[in-house]
Amino acid sequence: MEAQAAETLASQKKQSREKKTQDTVPSRCNRTKSLLGFESADLSSWHGFVCLMNRPTDPAALGVFRFLFGLLMALDIPQERGLSYLDHRYLDGLQVCRFPLFNFLEPLPLDWMYVVYMVMLLGALGIMLGCFYRLSCLFFLLPYWYIFFLDKTAWNNHSYLYGLIGFQLTFMNANRYWSIDGFWNPRKRNAHVPLWNYTMLRFQIFIVYFIAGIKKLDVDWVEGYSMGSLARHWLFSPFRLVLSEEMTSILVVHGGGLMLDLTAGFLLFFDASRPVALFFVSYFHCMNSQLFSIGMFSYTMLATSPLFCYPDWPRRLIAKLPAFLQKFLPSTDPPQPSQECVYREAGQQRLGRTTRRVGLRQKLGAIFTVLYVAEQFFLPYSHFITQGYNNWTNGLYGYSWDMMVHSRSHQHVKITYRDGLTGELGYLNPGVFTQSRRWKDHADMLKQYATCLSHLLQNYNISQPEIYFDIWVSINDRFQQRLFDPHVDIVQAEWSPFKKTPWLKPLLVDLTPWRTKLQEIEKSLDNQTEVVFIADFPGLHLENFVSEDLGNTSLHLLKGEVAVEIVNKQTNHSLQEGDRIQLPAGEYHKVFTVSQEPSCYMYIYVNTTEAALEQKFTELQELREKVQNGSETEPLPPELQPILDGSLENVTQTDPVVEAFLRRERRMEELQKRRNATLAERFHRFTTKKYFIFRRSLLMTWISLRNLVLGRPSLDQLAQEVAYANMQYDMDSTATSRDTSPKEPERSEL
Repeated sequence: MEAQAAETLASQKKQSREKKTQDTVPSRCNRTKSLLGFESADLSSWHGFVCLMNRPTDPAALGVFRFLFGLLMALDIPQERGLSYLDHRYLDGLQVCRFPLFNFLEPLPLDWMYVVYMVMLLGALGIMLGCFYRLSCLFFLLPYWYIFFLDKTAWNNHSYLYGLIGFQLTFMNANRYWSIDGFWNPRKRNAHVPLWNYTMLRFQIFIVYFIAGIKKLDVDWVEGYSMGSLARHWLFSPFRLVLSEEMTSILVVHGGGLMLDLTAGFLLFFDASRPVALFFVSYFHCMNSQLFSIGMFSYTMLATSPLFCYPDWPRRLIAKLPAFLQKFLPSTDPPQPSQECVYREAGQQRLGRTTRRVGLRQKLGAIFTVLYVAEQFFLPYSHFITQGYNNWTNGLYGYSWDMMVHSRSHQHVKITYRDGLTGELGYLNPGVFTQSRRWKDHADMLKQYATCLSHLLQNYNISQPEIYFDIWVSINDRFQQRLFDPHVDIVQAEWSPFKKTPWLKPLLVDLTPWRTKLQEIEKSLDNQTEVVFIADFPGLHLENFVSEDLGNTSLHLLKGEVAVEIVNKQTNHSLQEGDRIQLPAGEYHKVFTVSQEPSCYMYIYVNTTEAALEQKFTELQELREKVQNGSETEPLPPELQPILDGSLENVTQTDPVVEAFLRRERRMEELQKRRNATLAERFHRFTTKKYFIFRRSLLMTWISLRNLVLGRPSLDQLAQEVAYANMQYDMDSTATSRDTSPKEPERSEL
């Protein structure tokens, strides 16, 4: 009996432990699901993962994002994509060097380029409306990537992102909610979508934030050198009330940007932190829309933020609106089942038991998600493969999410050509035969530019031309230094996308600690004195010309040893560390680096012509004030009369200084008027500007389509039509060009 009782007691304890374990497992699963949205067992097998990726999900949030993305792209095409000024870029017969990703890519004739843009615009509108959705995605995607690959100089991170989102939407069921396709097809109307539709978009936005944060761990960003002047913008005025400009730059601009990018993706994912994340990312993107000319990027990122919320948020929001408004808005009814999703059996809590077998479509969806996310994590760090595109920074700017990490300034660019038969030397204006300036920073573009120039120069009786570039760049407030070897003929130079560029000069990172000293020197100078810091390699020399306007120019040696040759006087001067020499204005000189290590020196100069002009402006301003307040009793000479009424009309004798003074006064008045404009005036100016952009885009597209269908009319009629399309556009563009935010003054060319 005792043995039986003991056995019964042991059995009861075992059952109690099993029951306790069964109660604990669902509890843990519930906590995991409430935190992550799925159970850990969903990832324990491939079948479970496929079921998870194809879990039925409300299509509402995806449908709203589809609508917003299509709308923003339709607004982007006439603006940043360039439809409004397409004829300036692709005019037939225009002699211009282009920079496609693949050299065989060429633009179509102008009229057909308008057709390409029209197809892309129709695709964006089709995506927005959910009309012929798959076809609309292709209409948008194919022209978009063609235009994107056609011009590397226009690449940036957000343009790359638009193409990626368009690619993803092509494979998704984003037309299951708030779409014309759903109106026509009851099976598509308000139907579930697989979870991977949301997973891909969420991971894409997470990567944009997180990789951008990883890139900002660069020492230049952390120490505040990447965007040193941004803290001067009026948007940071509240921070400058409690912080200095320098601390605002380090803590708010750089520190705040770093922390937001690193944490935004994580904070948006979790329910508890999502409201805080939505506030900060919205504030961040609204600020960016005012700080930078980045088109629709800020608004696109704002549109992506709700993707991290519960997918049914549009239904819950619409349900709270008045009944008469709900009639004009999408349905609030629960979504209907879809054959593309995997449903669990009613009442089943265990994983892996579904009402239908997982098919090939579901497996492909899961595989596509995994491969795409892995590829997006890999690409920003794939530069060890495409080494030819690496310069001082890795890769072509665009797909690495290194947004705003590197700022450059170019002080000196010289292009020299040499006739291969006669040996004759000549010089070209920097940027001749091109519409972009980005070729100066990328070896691949420089190679394309040199090859193009070699072909074009043959039209000017220059045989077998050799092209040499001497490009001086400063990155993140370092010394100005050469980017490429000036002794290499780039036409014949070797370049491969998979090999390091042998004629690329290395960044002098050993001189990076000098930046603190350079800033101290700049702060010690008065407002009229400018300084340029130079670092050069042993065995090379800089040939420079001091303008006659720079009446007080001196060279100070900071490190190394140089020899300075005054070309006209044929005199040479050796300088050791700490020495200086006064340079004559209006003459050439050469600075040879003769030390075994790189030399560092600086030009300090005063633009005496500009200083004298400013002094005359001040005198004219004081004279006008004296006349207006009555303290000046002597009559003004005729050439000075315009300073009183601000007009040059009815004046037979004018002073160039007076003309320049009045032009500056008008510019300052216009700038002050814009700054003090009311909200209504600002809105009117904004809408007017956008109206003429879209008006010209549509009219020029219509002219091109007419040309293709009916043939081109006479040149006089075509000129009249283009003039009508340009009506008010030129005036608006001129006004807009003056409405620019204050920028850091550029250093004068020596």
